[in-house]
Amino acid sequence: MQQHLANKQQWLLKASFTLCLLCIMVVLAMSSGSRHDYDDIVESGVLKIITRNSPTTYYQDKDQVSGFEYELAQMFAQFLGVKLEVTVADTLDDLISEVEAGNVAFAAAGLTVTPKRSERVRFASSYLDVKQKLVYRLGKKRPKTLKDLLGKTLVVTAHSSHAQHLHSLQQTDLPQLTWIERDDAEVSELVQMVENGEIDYTIVDSNEFDALAGFYPNVTSSMELGETQELAWAFSKFSDNSLLNKSREFFQLMRETGLLSQLEERYYGHLNQIDNVGTLTFLRQADERLHRYQELFQKEAVNHDVDWRLLAAIGYQESHWKARARSRTGVRGLMMLTRTTAKEMGVKNRLNAEQSIKGGSAYFAKLKKRFDHINEPDRTWIALAAYNVGAGHVRDAQKITEKQGGDPERWMDLKERLPLLAQKKYYKNTQFGFARGYEPVEYVQNIRRFYDLLVWREQPEPTYSANMDEGESFLTADSGFKTIPPLTEVK
Repeated sequence: MQQHLANKQQWLLKASFTLCLLCIMVVLAMSSGSRHDYDDIVESGVLKIITRNSPTTYYQDKDQVSGFEYELAQMFAQFLGVKLEVTVADTLDDLISEVEAGNVAFAAAGLTVTPKRSERVRFASSYLDVKQKLVYRLGKKRPKTLKDLLGKTLVVTAHSSHAQHLHSLQQTDLPQLTWIERDDAEVSELVQMVENGEIDYTIVDSNEFDALAGFYPNVTSSMELGETQELAWAFSKFSDNSLLNKSREFFQLMRETGLLSQLEERYYGHLNQIDNVGTLTFLRQADERLHRYQELFQKEAVNHDVDWRLLAAIGYQESHWKARARSRTGVRGLMMLTRTTAKEMGVKNRLNAEQSIKGGSAYFAKLKKRFDHINEPDRTWIALAAYNVGAGHVRDAQKITEKQGGDPERWMDLKERLPLLAQKKYYKNTQFGFARGYEPVEYVQNIRRFYDLLVWREQPEPTYSANMDEGESFLTADSGFKTIPPLTEVK
C-alpha cells in the first residue's frame, strides 16, 4: 500500500511538473506572439513576416524585389499603415516553426491548407486554389497511373504538402511507394533536376508549375494528384485574432475592389501563352542572335528609361530579331515599323538594325507617355497593345470597356474588350472602325512571356553541391535528401 502511494505521489509530481512546463511554454509563446498582434504592429510601425524564395512567393531581380506573396503582403502592410519587414526561411519546417514561436506576424509563402499544418498554425482566408501536379521530362514515358511511379526517382521538398500527400497515398493506396524528400531544395530546383534528367519526377502546385513551365521547356505534367487545395497565410495559434481578423477585412476589400484579380493577372495572366516548342525556339535564338543587338537595346533603354529586356522582347515578337524582316502589309525591319511611324521617328532606313531599334524604342516610349495617366504595370501593357494595333483602336476598346462597366485603365478589363473590335455591332460605333482586336491581346501576352524568359536567362544557375567530385552520384548521403522507404519497411 505504501509503495502504491509512493508511486502515485511520484506520478502526480511528474504530471504537475509537465503541466507547469507546458504552461510556461504557452505563456512564453503568447508573450512572444503578442508583439505581433494588431495594436503592437501599429504601435511599432513594422509588420514582420516570413516567406520562402520561389517565383510565386519572393525573389530578387537585381535591385528589385518581386513575387506574388511579397506584393500581397506589401499591400496588407499599406492597408495597416505600417512598413513591411521580410525574413526568408531556409526550409518549410523552419518557416512553420518561426510562426509557431511568434517570431513573425505570419507566413506569406504560398502555403496550402492541410490538416497536419492546421495542428501547428491558424490559417487566414484563402486567396488562391491550386492542384498538385506530377512533373516529368518530355521524351520519357508518360506516367499514367500512380503505379508507374514505382521504381522511379521521385523527389519532393521536405515538410511540403506534396510530401504529406505521398505519405497518405503510401498508407492507403500504394504501400510500396518510395520517394525522396529534400530539405534544402525549392520547387524550381527540383523542376530543373527533372529538366536535366537527374530525377524522374517531382510534384509541383499548379500555380508554381504555370510560372516555371516556360523556363523549362523539356518539362511537362502528366496528372493531377488529390483534390483542389487552398493557399492561405499562416498565423500563430498563440496570438490573439486581431491581426487575423484584419487580414480577413483586407482580403474582402481586395476581392471587392478587384485588386486581388489584378495581382493574379499580373503574375499568372500571361502564362501558358507559349508552348514548349516556342520556348525552346526563343531560347535558342536568344543565344544565336540577341548578342548582335543587345548593346543597342541597352542604349535605347537608358535613353527612354525602359528595361532593355522589354525592348528586346518587343523586337523578338516583331521579327525574331531579324534586321531585314518584311511583311506583306509593308512593315519592315527588326522592330517592324510602318512607313508612317518610321518617318515620324526619323528613321531613314527601316532595314538598318540600329535605326530600327532606335525608332521602335522611341515610338514605344511615346505611346507610354500618351497613357501616362495609367498606373503601372497596366500602362506598359496598354502601350504594347497600342504598338501593335494602334493607339486609336486602343482608345475605341477603352470606350467599349467603360460602357460595359469595366475599368478602361486596367489591362485585365481591356483585354476582354479588344477582340470586340472585330465584331460589326461594336466597331460600327467606334471612331477607328474594324480591327483584329484579338491580335494585340496575344501580342502583349507573348511579350510578357518573352520578357520573363530574358529575366530568367540572366539569373545564375543554382549550385546543388559545391563539393561534388566528378562522376559522383547526385544523391549522396550528405546531400540534404531524405529517402522515404516503402510502408512495409517502416519500423
